[in-house]
Amino acid sequence: MNDAGKWVGLETLWQDVRFGWRSLKRQPLLTVAVVATLAFGIGGMTAIFSVVNTVLLRPLSYPEPDRMVQFLVTGPWGWAPAATIPKFKIWREQSDIFQDVAAYDSFFGVPVLSLGVDKNGGDKNGDGKPEPIKAMRVTAGYFRLFGATVAPGRTFTEEECSPNGPQVVVLSSGVWRRRFSADPAIVGKVIRLNGQPYTVVGIMRPEFESDPSPGVWVPFQFNPNSPEHTKLYFTVAGRLKPGITLSLARTRLSLAAERFFREFPDQAAAEPKGGFSAALLQEAMVGDVRSSLYIFSGAVGFVLLIACANVASLLLARAMGRQRELAIRAAVGAGRGRLVRQLLTESLVLSLLGGALGLVFGAIAIRLLLNLNPGNLPRIGEFASAVTPDWRVLAFTAGVSLGTSILIGLGPALEGSLADLNARLRGGSGIVGNGTVVRKHKTLSLLVIGEVSIAVVLLIGAGLLVRTFVTMRSVNPGFDSKNVLAVTTSLSESRIRNVTTMTQLVRGVVERMRVLPGVVAAGAAWCVPLDFTCSAGGRFSVAGQEPPGSAFSTGNAFSSGWSSVSPAYFEVFRIPLLRGRFFAIQDDSASQPVVIVNEALARQFLATGDPLNNRLILGTGPNQEPARQIVGVVQDTHDLDLRTSVRPTVYVPLSQVTDAAIAVRRENVPLAWIARTQDDPVMLSTAIQDAISQASGDLPITSVRTMREVVAGSSASEAFATLVLAIFGCSALALAAIGVYGLTAYSVQNRTREFGIRMALGAPAGNLQRSIIFEGLRLVAIGVLLGSIAALGLTRLIVHLLYRVQPWDPLVFLSAPVVLGAVALMAIWIPARHVTQVDPLTALRYE
Repeated sequence: MNDAGKWVGLETLWQDVRFGWRSLKRQPLLTVAVVATLAFGIGGMTAIFSVVNTVLLRPLSYPEPDRMVQFLVTGPWGWAPAATIPKFKIWREQSDIFQDVAAYDSFFGVPVLSLGVDKNGGDKNGDGKPEPIKAMRVTAGYFRLFGATVAPGRTFTEEECSPNGPQVVVLSSGVWRRRFSADPAIVGKVIRLNGQPYTVVGIMRPEFESDPSPGVWVPFQFNPNSPEHTKLYFTVAGRLKPGITLSLARTRLSLAAERFFREFPDQAAAEPKGGFSAALLQEAMVGDVRSSLYIFSGAVGFVLLIACANVASLLLARAMGRQRELAIRAAVGAGRGRLVRQLLTESLVLSLLGGALGLVFGAIAIRLLLNLNPGNLPRIGEFASAVTPDWRVLAFTAGVSLGTSILIGLGPALEGSLADLNARLRGGSGIVGNGTVVRKHKTLSLLVIGEVSIAVVLLIGAGLLVRTFVTMRSVNPGFDSKNVLAVTTSLSESRIRNVTTMTQLVRGVVERMRVLPGVVAAGAAWCVPLDFTCSAGGRFSVAGQEPPGSAFSTGNAFSSGWSSVSPAYFEVFRIPLLRGRFFAIQDDSASQPVVIVNEALARQFLATGDPLNNRLILGTGPNQEPARQIVGVVQDTHDLDLRTSVRPTVYVPLSQVTDAAIAVRRENVPLAWIARTQDDPVMLSTAIQDAISQASGDLPITSVRTMREVVAGSSASEAFATLVLAIFGCSALALAAIGVYGLTAYSVQNRTREFGIRMALGAPAGNLQRSIIFEGLRLVAIGVLLGSIAALGLTRLIVHLLYRVQPWDPLVFLSAPVVLGAVALMAIWIPARHVTQVDPLTALRYE
């Protein structure tokens, strides 16, 4: 086509757009209804795609992210990035496969330190008040691996990352600007972290992003040649060398695992069938949320299809109302193609308007949703700050708008161009015998059946998740979470080095909390129930017994949960004592080692005889402890989450924890202080925090939560999924009801003349009304049947989200159609009742 032809085509298109816009302005109510419906559907798609884009599609902001991998420890239980020093050493030795291998905090989160500076240290705020701040420990290769650059200053040297190296720190740009007013002179000065002097060597550039996002970076100072397997748990990442595939890297790591277990046979016994592997860093960060995001995308896509069906019905009615206009245009020479193009152009204008409004609606909707509690969604940032529109989101919205314009416009456009020219010029008749009306009614009927089918699928999916959520909330966690406050403090880099200092700390802080007015009981623990981020496990054996085969046996020992608590722990959580006694203040490092077990452990491993007559040996190999006497059996509690079965658990007094265990927990997990109050614990939160800070010497507080919040957080992912699908299900129900109402109203309108004739001949109005209702319910029943059949297959996609609920749950499969049927009946009855108000004489003149 030459340039003149192109200009003619563009001019014609512009004419169609202008004519379509003028035509739409003449029907403002219809235009607003269509645009609002499309904005709702497209906005939902845009919102979900924004999350999918941020989590799954957007490349990591690091150099060559497609070559970055995370090292994994594998086993029958799955995989985890739980590295130890010997594993890090053997991974780093694979230098012909990997480069820039670095260790950093992530597996247990990042420690929180107390940032304190005085006026001489550069604090521009002038108060020198300490504040808790996240501090990531990293080896020297971390900055090179993640492309992190500083300005001003420098990053860490290998010497600074060696044991007993200099205490230096790199500040984040945010901390630098907020705490030090972006003063470049802070580089080289000394600040205090947990009361210890650290020299600032660099300021991180603001564009650097990391997950998790710390306020400061400090050197990870461990001996890479240490044989210690339990002191530290951290994450290791590296970069594949050019030309090395992930498959080859995994093969080499499998061989490295065989060598590792030959060198450390005690680890081979402790980790049977264990191995090493690697995953692309982005894949490892995403984890198991990918399937949930795909489910949300499919659900909102269904809602958009229902919205398109409703809009198509409106446009089809509009096209039939313009028959004379289209006939005149055809009579003066407009071909069928030109008429179709004109109608499609109008639908394109509507879709683009809906898409533009949907972009705004989607941005607002995703903020509202994600600010609630998205559970374990990675990469979205705090308060969903990372979920921002980019070219992918804009291109996706534009593509959806274009596709929507075809979906909603093609059928009405073809229908509007098919009718007989002479009949249209005469004005036509509205009676049922008119072929165009009959054809249109069939088209609308198919659209309604499709809407109802999709709505049934979404309602059943939402119903299954609601049942799951209700079932989880009905699970007895085994403890009383009401009026309990949990405050965690970081012990990393603190003075707590052995059981003596631990005992002094716990007794001092607990006593200070206990005497506060309104506090009923106070205690401490390494971890509170249902806080998966700090839950620990270990191995034990029964003194004098060989462990039989069991689902919980590991090598020559059993696996169990492991919690270290103060004497009042069970009183705070009101965990009943079934046999024996609780811990006492006399159970310290100088007395007989004791342990309390839960009912699950006693039932599975101490079923014969009195459990109190047994002793447990905790740990294996070089980490094995002296035998501990069982002094009590307590009720089972859920410690991981509400979905999993209660696991056998041992409780050890904090005053009898070994120095080795303190070293492990101190480096990785904060210490939790718990208090039961007479009334709402939030009212005493400030007083409790002050008491903890004063009695502990200003240990940095990492979190303050009520146990009700902890319990709710343990099922946050399920609650979020339930909320999202419930919103989509209700939206589909409302849109389907609108579709059914529209079809019924159209049928009543076009059969008004027929009803007048039949009533003039003596037909009761009630019979006519019932025929309308029966016809509508017949279409709904077909849609329900098809939707239920489809749901039987599609609900299997959400099996991993269900808990104690079958994907074919009879209650849900019966209640969803009943709810939809009741709503549809109301949508049918409202227009159908107008049949009884028809005046036969007026109806006979109706056209």
